[in-house]
Amino acid sequence: MSERESSKAHTLPAASGGHVQSVARAFAVLEVLAQANASLPLAEVAARAGLAVPTAHRLLRTLLDLGVARQRDNRDYGLGPTLIGLGERATPPLAESARPALVHLEDIAQETANLAVLDGDLVAYIAQVPSRHRMRMFTEVGRRVLPHASGVGKAMLATLPERRVREILNRTGLPGYTPTTLVSVPALLADLRDTRHRGFAIDDGEQEVGVRCIAVAVPGATPPAALSISGPSARMTDAIVKRAVEELTRAAGTLEG
Repeated sequence: MSERESSKAHTLPAASGGHVQSVARAFAVLEVLAQANASLPLAEVAARAGLAVPTAHRLLRTLLDLGVARQRDNRDYGLGPTLIGLGERATPPLAESARPALVHLEDIAQETANLAVLDGDLVAYIAQVPSRHRMRMFTEVGRRVLPHASGVGKAMLATLPERRVREILNRTGLPGYTPTTLVSVPALLADLRDTRHRGFAIDDGEQEVGVRCIAVAVPGATPPAALSISGPSARMTDAIVKRAVEELTRAAGTLEG
């Protein structure tokens, strides 16, 4: 996604039966605070999280007590320092080892380099080196998205047996984000076959209009993982894509699971 649209929300599949509603709501509040470019007033947090103001206030009071949220002098809310330690401990070892490769990929293409893993049925971004360009594409580290409309997602799905892919799609569905999003199972399966044949996945404006992403799966990674380079379609020319595929394939080989 572009830097100017970093607060854009993406709907994820509903949690499975038996989930605790208050926990889900608390995480919705944290996600709102994480996506905001600045601290937010109570009413804005509630609106973005889809909650009543009293409910949001009760959740925020608990989050404040736990140190995962904080309240500024102007009474607005932001993320708390306790999350820093949690985030460091939650960072997968693969993200640490991939850092030099991501730096190299950004240096070669001068576009954003990402590392993602398959987390259950979703794609989770676990490391990133943003492009040096002022207008750049990025997805927040820790964000989870559906796999069918992202380069890294399709790269990882292409490594799985078709039966498992169908099971995942049956649970997540195939919502359309743009006119080019693949929204039928046959179309996506055909795209995954092409991905396996050529050795890399392409997201050509399927997650966001005007964004092109090239991704390569990390061989043998458990859980499945993929590296990507993404940028505005106008800058991601065929020449850049060819070089990106070469460098992504080389980098993925160094991270082989």
